Parts: sequence; structure tokens; C-alpha cells
Amino acid sequence: MPADHCPTGAEAVDRLLGGGLETDSLTEIYGEGGTGKTVFCLAVTCRVARTGRWVFYIDTEGVSADRLTATAGEDREAVLSHLLLSSPKSLDEQGRAVATACTLAREGKRPVGLIVLDSATHYYRLARPDAVEDEARQALALQIADLVATALGVGVPVLFTNQVYRSMREGTIEPLGGSFLNHAAKTILRFDRGSGDRRRTVLLKHRSLPEGSAEFRITPSGVA
Repeated sequence: MPADHCPTGAEAVDRLLGGGLETDSLTEIYGEGGTGKTVFCLAVTCRVARTGRWVFYIDTEGVSADRLTATAGEDREAVLSHLLLSSPKSLDEQGRAVATACTLAREGKRPVGLIVLDSATHYYRLARPDAVEDEARQALALQIADLVATALGVGVPVLFTNQVYRSMREGTIEPLGGSFLNHAAKTILRFDRGSGDRRRTVLLKHRSLPEGSAEFRITPSGVA
């Protein structure tokens, strides 16, 4: 695989992305619940940690220890020894976790191979509506800006998930967060449910690749 990509472990997705996640930018995944967003993030996390690089995983959704252990498989000790897991309970705590992740990546004392924010908009959604939403949007924008600067500055891939809402006007499922999230992410993927363990990912935005789609499977050990 090219040195400027981080393979995900799902071969069809990696082909769609030209080798994997770009290492100097943000990749956004959005989709309804049950489409495999967190499973995908955990699979990429374990793959990176197995190489001896550190992963900073910011979990706002309550990832279960059983799911993480199952995804890590026989390598769980090696994976867990290179995983920094933060579970913020508010948007402010999320901001501090993002700042810590970015600082660690920039310092270079530990080789950080991936930053995951799952999901970026959980607490933002809880802060809506009205004036509080404006404050939450500004706080989230600052967090995303820090992640963008870190990815670009030190070449670490950033993967974040996004919740969705149904647009009554368009009758479509849309990602939360407005235009600033879509602008910040250089790669945007939508995950859709398929039959059984199958999922479909749609590439909606990329700096150098055309739109397209690929299928992958949810497995006991992650994705394939």
C-alpha cells in the first residue's frame, strides 16, 4: 500500500479509497445506527495498533469492552498496550480529549498512527437548539480545526463518525454539523445497511478520486 495511506483491512473499501485512509487529512463516516461505523473504527484501530503505533480513540458512544476485545482477537494484549481510550461525558470534555490527542501526536514522543473521534456530534446534538447550539457549533468547530491542523502537520490520519438526521424537505438522510464538517473532511463516506452482515459504503467526496461505492462485511473480528 502507498506510504501516504492507512489501510482499513476491508479490501474493497481500501480499493475504493486508493489504498486506505489518507494520512494528512480527516475522513468522515456517517450513516444511521447499525450501519457499522463503530465496528469499522475499531477494526482500523486494531489494525494500526498491531503495527506498534499508538491509537488515540475518543469514544462518546459507549464502546463495549467485549466488542473491543472481540475485534482485537488473539492480539488483544498488543492492541490494548497501544491504545489510549478516552470516554468524555460532555462537549467540553470531548474538547480536552481532542486537545490531548493532538498534543501527543505533535510531540512525537509516541508514534501516533491514528486518531479516532466516535462520534464527533453526539454531544453537539444534545446541545441543540437555539443559542446553545451556536456555542456548541463553535466549540466543535475549534476541535475539528485542531484535528485538521494535526493531520496536516504531522501526517496522522483522523477518522471521525457523524450522526445523521432526516431532511424533511429533501426526504434524505443527512449528516449533522453543517457545512464546516463537510468542508473539514477531505474524504466523506456514507455507510448503508445491506442484507445480513453486509454493508455498503458510498464515497461522496475525495480530493483525487471519483465517487463510487463498495461492499464490506461485518465479522466477529471486525470487517472484511
